[in-house]
Amino acid sequence: MADIAYRTADVDGLTVFYREAGASGAPTLVLLHGFPSASHMFRELIPLLADRFHLVAPDLPGFGKSDMPARGDFDYTFEHITDVIDRLTEVLGLDRFALYVFDYGAPVGFGSRQDRGGAWLGAAYVRDAAGAGPGAA
Repeated sequence: MADIAYRTADVDGLTVFYREAGASGAPTLVLLHGFPSASHMFRELIPLLADRFHLVAPDLPGFGKSDMPARGDFDYTFEHITDVIDRLTEVLGLDRFALYVFDYGAPVGFGSRQDRGGAWLGAAYVRDAAGAGPGAA
């Protein structure tokens, strides 16, 4: 069983909670959760991938164990949440990484800025992890 660390990072005054597993020298995969969940949704996936990847699964602002500022104090738009996650990757020193995005995490991940010298290695969008959503056979 993979060791999973539960950490927080200060992102410009906002505390962002994240789960981290795998060797820091392995390819990094950032997991962005869906709505109305948190990084907890990846609790069974992380151990399956930790032997091959360095995994970072943050709770988006307003979700899980990350700060939940009042609406008057924080702009809860995909663009602003994207900025926070971009800054988180910078704070954590993630120079190159792939994204695994689910549901609500997709507009955040795909809105991520690419102006840091091509930090992205790739991305995967999971529409319905259980395969039981609309249109499923």
